[in-house]
Amino acid sequence: MLKKLFKLSAIFALLSVACFVFILFHRKDTTFDILIEKYSKENGNGTLFLEIKGRIQEFLKKEDDRPKNSEKKTEIPTTDVSTAASTVVLGACPDTPPKLVGPLQVDFFTRRTLDEVRKELKGSLQEGGRYKPTECISKHKVAIIIPFRNRYEHLVHWLHYLHPILRRQQLDYGVYVINQDGDGIFNRAKLMNVGFVETQKYDSYECFVFSDIDLVPIDDRNLYRCFDKPRHLAVAMDKFNFQLPYNTYFGGVSSLSKAQYMRINGFPNTYWGWGGEDDDIYKRIVFRGMSISRPDSVIGKYKMVKHKRDLHNEPNPKNPDKLGHTQSTMDQDGINSLKYTVKKVEKDVLYTFITVDVDAPKS
Repeated sequence: MLKKLFKLSAIFALLSVACFVFILFHRKDTTFDILIEKYSKENGNGTLFLEIKGRIQEFLKKEDDRPKNSEKKTEIPTTDVSTAASTVVLGACPDTPPKLVGPLQVDFFTRRTLDEVRKELKGSLQEGGRYKPTECISKHKVAIIIPFRNRYEHLVHWLHYLHPILRRQQLDYGVYVINQDGDGIFNRAKLMNVGFVETQKYDSYECFVFSDIDLVPIDDRNLYRCFDKPRHLAVAMDKFNFQLPYNTYFGGVSSLSKAQYMRINGFPNTYWGWGGEDDDIYKRIVFRGMSISRPDSVIGKYKMVKHKRDLHNEPNPKNPDKLGHTQSTMDQDGINSLKYTVKKVEKDVLYTFITVDVDAPKS
């Protein structure tokens, strides 16, 4: 029994000494050195304690060299501040564009060239006459469709004035010039049908503005977009002393949504030469249970480039007679009966120029 107690006491004593020595070294002061020096002077031998000190120092050095969990470096993912700052979430453009100026000064006497207009609009347009606002997301994706043949001087004026207007209106738009190939009789309505089909190859347009090349609005509050009803935009032309020529007039410039256009089976393809197609379109709208909307006569003012009537676009005496049959022919004559051939497509920064063969009869 006594032997067991003695052994336990010895073990306890050794553990106590070891803990004491460890604490002294861990405190990194000179307390242990002082005790060894004192013991050596008193007993003349400090070898044992020096040996113990050396072993403990080696042990502590190894422990100090090991990386501690608290000292491990954690790599924090960094964010590129410049990239984050440049990523801006855009909101929808307002219903009323804030940069509209109202009445405009329009001058067709100044001689302009396409190159000059390109320089004016450099940097603001994308290839093909495309534009979308950078400050907000446009609510209106619009294809501007222009039936065309040999009116290059008028085209320059139109591009010079319309691109700035359309940009201020914060539209996501493209300008498409549909050029009739050859010298056959001109067919405005059929070219507009071609424009409807062709523009959908370039984007998912839901709104279509059909514009004569010789008409420029003189108030940018006349919005080139679509509405709940088919929209007649060219309300008050200088040609007609800024008055509507008659109540059912739907000529010059108009806009229809894709749904409205399809509801009337597009426009007639059989009106060769000048006259009649606008009235046919108006009748189609009425026969499908719709009515038209217009801006007022102040906002809806237009200026027309003065010119002589085009060759091969003379008034066709057969056209007025067709108006009496619109209701019975509109389901067979329209977008569902359209035939044409694309001859050439040219993309300029100002427009997409599409030349087509519409199988026109000779004049």
